Amino acid sequence: MSGDADGSSSGETGASPGDGSATDGDDARALIYGSYGYTGSLVAERAVQRGLAPVVAGRNERRVRRQADDLGVEGRAFDLADPGAVADRVRDVDVVVNCAGPFVDTYEPVVEACLRTGTHYLDITGEIEVFRAIAALDDRAREAGVTLMPGVGFDVVPTDCLAAHLYERLPSATRLFLAFEGFEGISPGTARTAVEGFGATVTLREDGRLVAVPIGERTRRIDFGDGPRLTTAIPWGDVVTAYHTTGIESVEVYAPVSWTQLRAMRASRPLAPFAKLPPVKATLRGLADAVASGPDEAARRGGEVRIWGRVEDDEGSATARMRTPEAYEFTVRSTLAVTERVLGGDAPPGYRTPAGAYGPELATSIEGVELADC
Repeated sequence: MSGDADGSSSGETGASPGDGSATDGDDARALIYGSYGYTGSLVAERAVQRGLAPVVAGRNERRVRRQADDLGVEGRAFDLADPGAVADRVRDVDVVVNCAGPFVDTYEPVVEACLRTGTHYLDITGEIEVFRAIAALDDRAREAGVTLMPGVGFDVVPTDCLAAHLYERLPSATRLFLAFEGFEGISPGTARTAVEGFGATVTLREDGRLVAVPIGERTRRIDFGDGPRLTTAIPWGDVVTAYHTTGIESVEVYAPVSWTQLRAMRASRPLAPFAKLPPVKATLRGLADAVASGPDEAARRGGEVRIWGRVEDDEGSATARMRTPEAYEFTVRSTLAVTERVLGGDAPPGYRTPAGAYGPELATSIEGVELADC
């Protein structure tokens, strides 16, 4: 849900790195890459408040140095062009928390470095292709004794945990439907990721396979607690993660739209190929950086997201609702909750989903989350 700034530099600020990897307890350390982006900075600041003393890192040396000085922690500036060089920078930490999106551009060198050095990997992606690619590294991660867990923020902790909870209620389920509303305001990194993913179709899972359907084609009326609302299918990471967590072979995710928005989505289908052209994409990225700023502190503290989920089989169904803090506030809390578990030694090796590693209770262990069966 974030991205670090452009610029390429290499250097270190603050304390010098240690001579070897920490193991657990008070010596365990996390490195936050993309730490000065919108979400990364929130994660880094809260981590310091909780006594974690993370290493802050990113491409831009000036911004890393300033942040490290402000927070009183070590800073490391490096780009991701050479996985070997990245490995040298992460070798002495226990976990990398990647907050630099779009993650399709950043995950590969960081994950490769973590596999080489036995360093655990977390990120806050919601990108379907990133989940798929990291899931394919499960065998290598197990051999290395490394946890690879993308999606430890709002994408996809609450929905993954809700899916796991519903599966426990109906283990014979063959269909899973998820939806959320109340997502207000996006960061520049999220906006850039949206530009990368813009297209004429959305990805769903049907009978175990990922399939593309025209944008705006699938609709449902969903009651988040105050009456049915029109929603449409969206591309969301749960089509990969919930499948891994539960084994349910058909997964769809929805978000509210107005009829005007739905008509606009359908009308945009012929324009999607033009958005992939490099000059158009560059313009859209620039617009995203200029317009998107992310919710302010008051919005983060006062916001709320409502999530709905249902599982079905041929005989019946089970439904539940969840309430969480505002999406970016939730991301900060969930990212640190998972990071603290990993630093404490609770890091099962291999590709893991949040609920797959820690159960559906992970979400409800986070302050401000409520779950109710319907």
